[in-house]
Amino acid sequence: MKRALQIRFNEYDRLDELSEIQVTLVNRAIEAAKSAYAPYSNYYVGAAVLLGNGEIITGNNQENAAYPSGLCAERVAIFYAGSQYPDIPVTSIAIVAMQEGSIQDDPVTPCGGCRQVLCEKEAQGGTPIEMILYGNKKIQVIQRATDLLPLPFILRK
Repeated sequence: MKRALQIRFNEYDRLDELSEIQVTLVNRAIEAAKSAYAPYSNYYVGAAVLLGNGEIITGNNQENAAYPSGLCAERVAIFYAGSQYPDIPVTSIAIVAMQEGSIQDDPVTPCGGCRQVLCEKEAQGGTPIEMILYGNKKIQVIQRATDLLPLPFILRK
């Protein structure tokens, strides 16, 4: 039996086409990206996570000379949220990437490891995690993390 997977998302041209909370998350992600620690790649990523209680947590990529020891912005924000608000679901995340002081034209998508973490957090919280991927020339809004990783590795009890 053959099966097909399909992803659907909304694409926008301008920030003012988003809701007020989506704009707030994008702006917080931009601010987070500006203070990322990326001396090796010069690739600055910021993430802003909205929790079910209205709290916003930000994170940015943190590089290290021992390259595998760094961490992506998405996981910094998700793990901090999990440590400080363990029982509060994540409802949304905005992600922004910058190079040479400018936001990329196209949105950046989470890496495979971040997709896995987002999918597990989505399952843990029992609610979809909306993903807002911001670029200067287009914005993509994906309704749930599992749309980017439809067959995640999740331990079943």
